[in-house]
Parts: sequence; structure tokens; C-alpha cells
Amino acid sequence: MTATAIVLALLSGGVIGLVLGLVGGGGSILAVPLLVYVVGVGSTHAAIGTAAVAVTANALASLAGHARSGMVKWRCAAVFAAAGVVGAAIGAEAGKAVDGTRLLMLFGLLMVGVGLSMLRTRSRTDDPDVRLSRTTARVLLPRLVPLGLGVGLAAGFFGIGGGFLIVPALIAATAMPFAYAVGTSLVVVTALGLTTAISYALSGYVDWLITALLVAGGIGGAVLGITAGRRLSSRKAMMEKAFAVLVIALGIYIAVGAT
Repeated sequence: MTATAIVLALLSGGVIGLVLGLVGGGGSILAVPLLVYVVGVGSTHAAIGTAAVAVTANALASLAGHARSGMVKWRCAAVFAAAGVVGAAIGAEAGKAVDGTRLLMLFGLLMVGVGLSMLRTRSRTDDPDVRLSRTTARVLLPRLVPLGLGVGLAAGFFGIGGGFLIVPALIAATAMPFAYAVGTSLVVVTALGLTTAISYALSGYVDWLITALLVAGGIGGAVLGITAGRRLSSRKAMMEKAFAVLVIALGIYIAVGAT
């Protein structure tokens, strides 16, 4: 591996960690394009497997900071993650059966769809005290379980952590504030990423050297992302819109390039 490739892998990991720490999602959807177009990983399946391992580790690093700040709804995260793991296991097996070029095109289309959904203005009432208990289970479980399963299927199929899907899904299911959804989503990202990573690793689709470089860069990026997120909390909406535009642009580029 050349010195240039090493530097590019470290920088790519930094970008993934920065985005995960800043907005709780999106780092994983950038991981595959970064590996394919920046680092130069030739196989789409290898890029997906390597990204899944790296994103899992980076999400865990970001989770530690959010947990220390008390921004994680652990019971909601556990239910959503349990349903998501089932979906991710099924999705990963399905994804490996799809041709690499077609998978990359579908990935690009997913990015466009997610970016457009992020640009939509949503009106909601936040409930910072929401918690999963015996009294709220009847309302929350029918929302958390199917959403977790659906997000897990997408995460496993495309080899992504799914944070950009998990955050809005958690908000829709529980009405928890965005800041709590970001921290809580990292529990799910870790669980789904680990499920996908194990599946791809067992099939030999993980480049462990690149993974180590992505993780090393991601830890530094996560620290910067969490710190910047706190300082820029008043501009969260603007950051989300800018990130959405970036996701759409990358999605179009990938989809067109794969056709």
C-alpha cells in the first residue's frame, strides 16, 4: 500500500468520524464512495465490508462521548437495534448476491432518495422525557420494531450504519429531540454495522489494513465532530441541509458512473 493511499485512508476515516460525531449519521453513506473513489478499493463488495467494520468502530467511539453527556435513550435504542440486527443479517446476505456494479448504482439512488428526504421540512413536537416503560410500551413498540427492521434491511444490504435513516426513524417513533436521537442512533449504528461487518468478514470482503487506517482517522474525526456539534448546535438545521445537498450530489455521481 502506497504512502498516498495510507494518507487518503486516514483522511477518509477522519471524514467518516467527523460526520458521525457531528450529526449522528451520514458517515457510513460516505464511507463506500470514499473507499471506491478516493482510496481506490476495486471491489464494491470489499468496499462495503471494509466500510462496515470501520463505521462500527467509529460509531462506538462517537457513542462514548454522547453517552457521557447523557444523550442516549438506552431502552429505545435496544429495541430498535434488536429489530435492526435481524433485518441487517438478512439484508447483508441479499446484498452479497447482487452484482457489484448494480449494487453501486442502487447505492447511488439510495443516497439521492435519502438526501431529498433530509431536505423536507418536518413539523414535530419534541418530548425530551420520552422513555420506554410498561406504560409506554404499547405505543412505542409497534413503532420502533417495524422501523428498526426496515432500517436494518437497508443497512445490511448496502453495508451502511444507517444513522441517516435511524435518526429520523427514532424521532418519528418516539418524538425524542434531535440531540437525543443522534446519541441514541449511535447504539443502533454500532449494532447494525457489527452485524453487517461479521457477515462480510466471513465472506472475505474486508481489507483489514484499510479498516485500521479508517478507524485511526475516524477516532480523531469523531472527537472533532462531537466538539463542533456542541458549538454549532444552533446551526444544526443549516448543517443538515448542506449535508443533504452533498449526499444528493454524490448519489447522482455514483448512480450515473455505475450505469
